[in-house]
Amino acid sequence: MNTLLSVNVRLAARSLNRNRLRTALTMLGIIMGVAAVLTMVALGTGARQAVQSEVSSAGTNLVFVKAGNYARNGETVGIAAGLGAAHTLIAADAAAIAQTVLRIRAVSPGISVRAFIANGDQRAFARVQGVAAGFAVAYGWDLKPGRMLQEHVAGDAQEAVIGRGLADKLFGEGKDPLGKILRVRDSNYTVVGVTGSDAEEQREDLFVPWQALQSSLGVQHLDSIIVAAERAGETSQIATDITALLRKRHGIVGSAQPVGYLAQTRSAGGSPDDFTVETQAAQALTKGLYTPAAAFALANLPKLDEVTLAEMADTLDHSSDTMTALLASIAGVSLIVGGIGIMNMMLVSVTERTREIGIRMATGARSGDVALQFLIEAMTLSIVGGIAGLILGLLSSRLVGWSLGWPTSVSASSVLVALAIAALIGLVFGSYPAHRAAQLDPIVALRAD
Repeated sequence: MNTLLSVNVRLAARSLNRNRLRTALTMLGIIMGVAAVLTMVALGTGARQAVQSEVSSAGTNLVFVKAGNYARNGETVGIAAGLGAAHTLIAADAAAIAQTVLRIRAVSPGISVRAFIANGDQRAFARVQGVAAGFAVAYGWDLKPGRMLQEHVAGDAQEAVIGRGLADKLFGEGKDPLGKILRVRDSNYTVVGVTGSDAEEQREDLFVPWQALQSSLGVQHLDSIIVAAERAGETSQIATDITALLRKRHGIVGSAQPVGYLAQTRSAGGSPDDFTVETQAAQALTKGLYTPAAAFALANLPKLDEVTLAEMADTLDHSSDTMTALLASIAGVSLIVGGIGIMNMMLVSVTERTREIGIRMATGARSGDVALQFLIEAMTLSIVGGIAGLILGLLSSRLVGWSLGWPTSVSASSVLVALAIAALIGLVFGSYPAHRAAQLDPIVALRAD
């Protein structure tokens, strides 16, 4: 059986090599079909992963840790008044959060001050924020062609990222500020990035390394810590874990039982915290509300971020199903066209080689042997075309992704599926020509010209 198979493979290769141009043109349909399918799948998979990443961390994925803790009229709902302003939040707290709390995507210590920012004779009074590289990750900044800050830069070579609105004031509207020098207090900063963030307050701010701003202000404490969760639905649990960690680090011991609306949230009851932990969803929900109303809202919607994530995930699944159906339709049409080309060539080949088939049958070949020969020939044509299409698809997906700035992703399973489909196309569309060849009458075939 193995000998017969190897003989048929050699016969198929010899036959295909006999008409190279026709073979190449026939394979072109499979090559283009597989390449197009693989390119679309790569772009579709990459886009889905990008959207999934954005959705899982979009909108309500932030947790804000702020120094101090004061709730106006908090005693009416069982919230301890706290310490008001406090300087107990330090860089070591941010490091402990990053190392200890699970499911965190990025952490950025924060400190801010309002100051005059000068570009030569041009000056503006704005907020200067000391942040880490994780700040850009948390807010999803796109700083191209600039970049984010490099931390722990030695000497006076400090860097800054400027908001687009502030850059227009200091450098002129639409001007490129990259590489320019800004002076804040007694320090110089080189602009390395411009953020076009959708957050309105960030358009008018200047962002510098938090260590540099601490040094300029002569302080050791932080004003805040920004924490980005890997998934939006995990912020409530992360906020709870951060609260427990900081209470332990700050030596805060609670003894009294929580009471009131916030019995199950934050530092309700017991010893007051010297910090505040708040999720982005809770902040948006309670914005502008007095403490009693905010407490009522939070108590009745304790898992707001999980509801939001569920809705976004449902939307993503629906969009993914639609995209998958579209890709499957296009893939089917492309490969069917390639398969029809193979069947057409094989039928022509059967007609041209009728006498050869008659000779094989007259010398002892059975109908099954003839059918197998043409079937292997069709599958060889399809598989070789599939491999060429696979290589072309990988190259084209990279090229299209690079030129359009889209993410691309090709998994090993998609490569194997592409090769399997190519082989299946050869098997399906080569079956009819193989059957036609096997059904020829040897005597009639020998009489053929």
